Amino acid sequence: MSAAVYRRRALLKAVGAAFLGARTSRAAVESNRTPLRVTVALAARQSLYQLPLTLAEQLGYFKQAGLAVEWQSHEAGAKAVSSALQGQADVVGGAFEHLFGLHEKGLNYQAFVLLGRTPQVSFGVATHKDLRSVLALKGARVGVSALDSSTHWMACQWLLQNGLLPEDVTFVEVGSSFGVIDALRSGNIDALCNLDPIMYGLEQKNEIRLLGEARTLAATRKVMGGSVPGASLFARAEFLQQQPAVVQALTDGVVHALKWLQTAGLTDILKAVPSHHWMGDRAMYLGAFEKLRESYAVDGLIPQEGVFNAWRAHSRLPGMVHSSRLPRAYTNVFAVKAKERFEL
Repeated sequence: MSAAVYRRRALLKAVGAAFLGARTSRAAVESNRTPLRVTVALAARQSLYQLPLTLAEQLGYFKQAGLAVEWQSHEAGAKAVSSALQGQADVVGGAFEHLFGLHEKGLNYQAFVLLGRTPQVSFGVATHKDLRSVLALKGARVGVSALDSSTHWMACQWLLQNGLLPEDVTFVEVGSSFGVIDALRSGNIDALCNLDPIMYGLEQKNEIRLLGEARTLAATRKVMGGSVPGASLFARAEFLQQQPAVVQALTDGVVHALKWLQTAGLTDILKAVPSHHWMGDRAMYLGAFEKLRESYAVDGLIPQEGVFNAWRAHSRLPGMVHSSRLPRAYTNVFAVKAKERFEL
């Protein structure tokens, strides 16, 4: 072997070793990098309402985005919002309509990624009660997750649409977990407005008869007068400005999960979702999911027309004082970047 050939081979080995060392070093840095941290308060964590968040966590999408999420689970959206207002959480996962009340109080909160395109709630009466219409509910006890939560507001929408006022019934806070079923079976409530899979399960067992639902896009337009945003992630505008990397990581995880959801089969859902979310009946859980499949957001973007429809519908509720100007309650800056990143 000539000296020139020997030197060339030695040089190539040195370059290769240096390149490999650089890659190894970079990978080590990436793996040892301290993840971003955020606390998210949300209601009904095990419900299908929060499915995109569950998938983003279980499929590792938040971790891939460099984010460690601490979850605060509450029985209702109002409780989750209260947690954020008390400084116990950075972000809230809940109904978009919460933003209208926050802005009326002078609190500048903004939604930054959409999880659902419908409210995803249903309204029904206990089958052992002889109540055949919404109008027959006058004087009845209506279970909701909590006052000033999505279930409460949607129940009011159905009452108003059918000629009753919210004060014509008594609202009872029952949460959004197994206590809901106990309240219905014990007779503590006559009717119920809540989320799936609880509502779907009660319906399948013939324990509740639906009088209204806002699961599908068509049903939502019927009760709300148009399409509206459903579940979303929102936080103080200052948090969005001061922690853009955290907000972008949260958005990336959600949008990645929404993309996965578009092609997921029922078996995929069962593999990804923890079994305790099924409430002991996987067939029931999957049936509820099928009812809601079209309700999930496609790309995380919050539609301006839907926001206007929600604001207009919310302003119809008694006791709701709205300014004549629609608040700037959302931004799509982060969702647009995520949509481009995941080619949606």
